[in-house]
Amino acid sequence: MLEPDDVRFRLMAITDDLRDHIDGLVARACAAERGGATMLLVRLKHADARTLAEVGRALVTTLQVPVLISERLDVALACGAAGVHLNAASVPVMAVRPHVPEGFLIGGSISSLADVERALDADFVTIGPVYGAGAAALGADGFRELANACGRPGIAIGGIDTSTVAEIAAAGASGIAVIRAVLGSADENNITSTFASCPICMFYSIDTHRETCDLVGGIQPTSERDNNRAS
Repeated sequence: MLEPDDVRFRLMAITDDLRDHIDGLVARACAAERGGATMLLVRLKHADARTLAEVGRALVTTLQVPVLISERLDVALACGAAGVHLNAASVPVMAVRPHVPEGFLIGGSISSLADVERALDADFVTIGPVYGAGAAALGADGFRELANACGRPGIAIGGIDTSTVAEIAAAGASGIAVIRAVLGSADENNITSTFASCPICMFYSIDTHRETCDLVGGIQPTSERDNNRAS
């Protein structure tokens, strides 16, 4: 298990679709990274394994933040992703752990107390939906209850926007996960920067400040990385 304040958990951007093809998604992901996203989760519900692997490889080779694949452990390992995220209906995390290399991140998903046991060996969990799902919404109090029950770094998901970040931070969230609010935006860089300026996500943008690069594993700022590739 990783520490709750691990900087990688602060702002997880989740892919939405391939409306602009792989190159377009990569461009949007790069904009989110420049804006301050600290992790990217590839979740493309209608993509086949081959397409998902192609997307994963493109993102892994382009981004400096960790790239995780939703559900497909085989694809995550094949494309060199930093980890996999399993939903509540997937195999238990403990069944996956023996088959992955050291340092490979495994995320779980929790929406009720019944899901906690399946995620006990996870490095982190997403907890939600916190807001915007009617009677199914957990709210800040429900998030706090599940985060305490699982004892893992908890990333809040579901209806998160800049007006609710402070409340969910006070409930003990290690970070937030956003889909449409970032990669579905017309301006991924600026909207991600807006989230990154919220209290739970206070860190320096990785393309301009060395301090955050050191925290997330010695990665280089974008400008420095590009110069090295050109040399």
